[in-house]
Amino acid sequence: MMMQTATVATLLATLSLSFAQSSSRCGPAPSGSIQPSLASGYHMQVVATGLSKPRGILLDNAGNLLVVEQGRGVVSAHTLNENNGCVSVGTSIDVTPALSLNHGIEISNDGSTLFASSSENVYSWSYNQRARTVSNNATLVEHMAGSDHTTRTLLLSNKAPGLLVVTRGSTSNIDFDAASLSSGHSQIKAFNVSNVTSTTYDFDSDGLRLGWGLRNDVGIAEHPNSGGIYSVENSADQLTRMGVDIHENNPAEELNFLGYLNGTEYASQGGNFGYPWCFAAWGVDELPDNDNLTVGSQFAIDASQDSNNENRTDAYCAQQVPPRLVFQAHMAPLDIKFNNSGTEAWITFHGSWNRDEPVGYKMSVVAFNANGDPVDALQSKTAARDIFSNQDLSQCPDNCFRPVGMAIDSRGRIFVSSDASGEIYLITNEAAASNSSGSPNSTSTSSGSPPVSTGVGNSNQPAAVLILAGLLCTLALTTLIN
Repeated sequence: MMMQTATVATLLATLSLSFAQSSSRCGPAPSGSIQPSLASGYHMQVVATGLSKPRGILLDNAGNLLVVEQGRGVVSAHTLNENNGCVSVGTSIDVTPALSLNHGIEISNDGSTLFASSSENVYSWSYNQRARTVSNNATLVEHMAGSDHTTRTLLLSNKAPGLLVVTRGSTSNIDFDAASLSSGHSQIKAFNVSNVTSTTYDFDSDGLRLGWGLRNDVGIAEHPNSGGIYSVENSADQLTRMGVDIHENNPAEELNFLGYLNGTEYASQGGNFGYPWCFAAWGVDELPDNDNLTVGSQFAIDASQDSNNENRTDAYCAQQVPPRLVFQAHMAPLDIKFNNSGTEAWITFHGSWNRDEPVGYKMSVVAFNANGDPVDALQSKTAARDIFSNQDLSQCPDNCFRPVGMAIDSRGRIFVSSDASGEIYLITNEAAASNSSGSPNSTSTSSGSPPVSTGVGNSNQPAAVLILAGLLCTLALTTLIN
């Protein structure tokens, strides 16, 4: 029996090694104690490490990976090498000077103009993608300074060339200045940057308003077919209702529809989404006086938290522009990207801090139909299907990756930044990658998302591993019988 036990132990060690090798097909292992988990059919590799809080990322037309390193306030550029499907960084240089750049990044379709943002300004440069250098710096939008939510995400419209969308969040958890249009707080606007040297816009007073009453919408994307603009919102923390603490599962995070830039009419365009008085429900059963509320319904802030609420009620909130979908409270969505066909919206969830049990810390996908609308209804709690997550959320945030920005290449592979660990991951759906084609920056992924399975790397383990597993089970049973 001792010999059988020793044999089992030896095979167990061999089996563990085999699984470890197959789950680390390319590049370094994730930092520290991070243990990612992937949906079946997907693979993961670490492409870059040692970055300083990487946030927004994109691929230029020459295939360089551009990264906003929030910790250093710059945009860095990285050449990418690929060998048998393994992608790694070649050479890295800083592209921009240190201007406290912290999140937003965009590039013109021809690759000649780079845009990036600090908490106060949006900048542009002439960009040489071969040399990875910039020149002719200009300030396009200014007067956005504020505390708390300081990201200014950027989106260049493909349907309305020359329009640059800029998001701006609130200056506190409950920012009552956001109730005034003139404050510029919690608003999303578009600016004409066709001639980037002619005008510097004031965010508060200039631009085309797409929506207001949007607490902190960080991720923003344009549907490739319809041209519809969608954003994902980080909602409030530490809320109460009628004196009851409801913060654990309320309010919901949101997917908001903002209308179009291509001339398509939308009655609610530029409308009020309700903040700072209104929030979307997730845990309806935990809300006092919930008879008229369902998942996604907007409810009014507790008067005890807002002495200035001007008697805003649930009835008032029901008249504001509702979200299109909602997600579990406190997951903190930070980016949204559509695939080339528009059938999927990928969303990164940075992860919670205002909750007893951590949630988020993952990248998920939401199904869309051909008309550019989410497949699921507002009341759905299962619209987002997890693809890339952390195995043990109890270890978060300290020993978890925290996804922020995404960039999708021509093969449907998704680069994902993790600011907490200073990494860039690459997530691949093998079926989509093998069947896709297109320009270096086209975004093509497969439709449909299998259930998440624990483990990293190739879900189809090598035959030798499966044989060892069978032998291990046989020997273990023999040991127990004897």
